[in-house]
Amino acid sequence: MKKVNTCGLHCTKINNISVKIGGQEILKNVNIHVHCGELTVIIGRNGAGKTTLLKAILGEVEHAGNIVFTDMKDNKTKKIKIGYVPQKINVEKHMPTTVYDIFASCISDIPVFLKKDKKVYKEVQEQLKLFGAEKTIDKSIGDLSGGELQRVLLSIATKPIPNLLILDEPVSGIDKNGTKDFYNILQELKNKYDMSIILVSHDLDLTKQYADKVILLDKEVVKEGTPDEVFKSLEFKNRFGIL
Repeated sequence: MKKVNTCGLHCTKINNISVKIGGQEILKNVNIHVHCGELTVIIGRNGAGKTTLLKAILGEVEHAGNIVFTDMKDNKTKKIKIGYVPQKINVEKHMPTTVYDIFASCISDIPVFLKKDKKVYKEVQEQLKLFGAEKTIDKSIGDLSGGELQRVLLSIATKPIPNLLILDEPVSGIDKNGTKDFYNILQELKNKYDMSIILVSHDLDLTKQYADKVILLDKEVVKEGTPDEVFKSLEFKNRFGIL
């Protein structure tokens, strides 16, 4: 099912990302070439710097280095558009805010406490439909299942279509069927939009099954390659205690 990808439409390079917090080195010269049309999964033990790397890419922590996005069609460096799906969002059960309210506030300047705008409502519904989540539009955020919430967050993160989609433990708390559906959606995004996707995961079985490329992080990139190449490496075995 996997296809061999080359950087055809665009190219994202994470160059020499280093982070120090309180004098402690959290990341050291991290270099990653993110190919379009591929799912790149970042793995590592707790404290390896995975979440910090995502925050650096998103510009949420001070860091050295840079992220360069090049449109290969005209060979020009452009400002990168990033979509982000967090591991979880803090919502209270039965909170009155609906999916429409959240989505509309992201794509429209119209205050959401006013009467629903028909044009915006249709736009939101069409985007949700791409992810099989159109029936959630009037549901309260707090009433969504884990799978429904992730579909909604994916819908928001890909409107407009980003150059790079970042996912932090996206299937945490989702059942087996929901997880399969989620990764099928990612496959469609890769194939339809040639999208670059970075996903942080602790689930090594899912990584083996779905990743095109794996990055083993331990403050720096210690191994990268196909799932087979990384999981059979001494670097992986040493860090995960496999003899």
